[in-house]
Amino acid sequence: MKKIFFAISLISIFSACNSQQTSETDESKSEKNKKVSKRDLSITHLTAYNNLFFDSLALEKFVSEKKLSDSIARRMRSFYNTRNYQYAWFAPEGLTEQARGFWNMHNYQTTYGKDSTLKDKTLQKRMDNLMAEEAFTVASTDKSMLQTELTLTQHFISYALNNIEDGYLKRKEMERFIPRRKEDPVYLADSLITKKHKDNKYYEDVNDSYKKLKDQLEKYVVIQKAGGWPLVNVPVKQLKKGVSFPAIVVLKKRLQLSGDLAANDTSAVFNDTLATAIMNFQARHGYTPDGKLTDAQLKDMNVPAISRIQQILINMGRMQWMVNEPKGRMIVVNIPEFILHVKDGTNKVFDMAVVVGKEGHNTTIFTGTLNQVVFSPYWNVPPSIVKKEILPSIEKNPGYLASQNMEITGNEGGLPVVRQLPGDKNSLGKVKFLFPNSFDIYFHDTPAKALFDKDKRAYSHGCIRLSDPVKMANYVLKDDPSWDALKIEDAMNSGVEKFVKVKDPIPVLITYYTAWVDDAGALHFADDIYNHDSAMYAKMFN
Repeated sequence: MKKIFFAISLISIFSACNSQQTSETDESKSEKNKKVSKRDLSITHLTAYNNLFFDSLALEKFVSEKKLSDSIARRMRSFYNTRNYQYAWFAPEGLTEQARGFWNMHNYQTTYGKDSTLKDKTLQKRMDNLMAEEAFTVASTDKSMLQTELTLTQHFISYALNNIEDGYLKRKEMERFIPRRKEDPVYLADSLITKKHKDNKYYEDVNDSYKKLKDQLEKYVVIQKAGGWPLVNVPVKQLKKGVSFPAIVVLKKRLQLSGDLAANDTSAVFNDTLATAIMNFQARHGYTPDGKLTDAQLKDMNVPAISRIQQILINMGRMQWMVNEPKGRMIVVNIPEFILHVKDGTNKVFDMAVVVGKEGHNTTIFTGTLNQVVFSPYWNVPPSIVKKEILPSIEKNPGYLASQNMEITGNEGGLPVVRQLPGDKNSLGKVKFLFPNSFDIYFHDTPAKALFDKDKRAYSHGCIRLSDPVKMANYVLKDDPSWDALKIEDAMNSGVEKFVKVKDPIPVLITYYTAWVDDAGALHFADDIYNHDSAMYAKMFN
């Protein structure tokens, strides 16, 4: 059984293999008799997940022109029938979240996998360009976008047939991998929880992260059907050991329902049991577990159970697109968690606090390959920062560049080309780690160490700042005998920029999960810092 890593994977169904004795005629008949989902005409512009549709004849033309096999063609018809020929990968405002998730998985497979059917230079160039755009307009009359839509579906099905173990996602489930219509969240959750298969093969059997979230979903549905949890209204500034007032009973009930308070404690006293429960809640919601409740934490506590069900469902959808776990090293950054995870196969090597892009300077979700370390780097200031920040600072203070150890090296497009020299003031610190991508995102050191003391760490212009870059440099170069700890330290402090190739490049996945279950089985929730969840709420639920 293939294992699936942390939380973007893909699954599918396979057509049953005929024995070698089966004739070609029997195979043809068998193929024609395969089930195809009926067209769901109840999906309209009002009820659809994505209100961009195309004519079914366009699919038949695509099948004919591409000379697709009967197996792929049948699956494509079935896929779009169940969507009433609603786009899967594009919305009027650009790529869907599922398109970005699938393409990250696709890129990983074409880089590290052996599936030659996914190699397509034209599609690669097209998608690289589209992925680099935050948003763009898509019209149903755009033939180029429709061609890309259908090609992506062809690749989606090919990936499923060639890379996922047979039977662990049924045909209809695969066709619902991408939401089709707005649903009631409890109804949708129930349909996932109560489904039964005769062969006892389920998708969660091959995606552990998905399974853990699904198990938590069932618990939250039970809470919701029982009326949810009570609204907590306690004076947080008065909460301290030994105090007693009626609202504490409600607080304990709320924490007991979410599993943070294990004991059946109905007293009105702030005791050690409650302090421990508050720390459990804080740890699961991205706060320092100090047992001192704040107004912000109380606000998180009062998020309704139904909203948490929606959040779990959205993140289960994201976890469907996680790539197959590699045998070797991998670096995963979960943006809302503000944590970088280093894995080696199934083993966790270490976790590291990071600073990610602030809203408006979002860190992009993508896959890459860490292949270079740069010691004592220059910082080539992006034109947008030169225009918005550097030039206004120069107007106020003519000596600004010198004070920041910066210099002008040229002029492009009417803007000066500015770079910051290596040194203590350099915004990239003493080392950066490159995994080439069209978003110009990389890992780097930072002189602003105080930011790592904060619980919520979205402050950068998009790149990812590391709390312990020395540890990362030693790990990345550990298989290169020419780079020991002393030489790394010297290079970081030399003041001379030096590029070093990584002997064995490391896959990097930048992800966005606002709900996940950790290795100890605890369910975590994080803030939707880029409003990706909010966009999904509006599309998925009625």
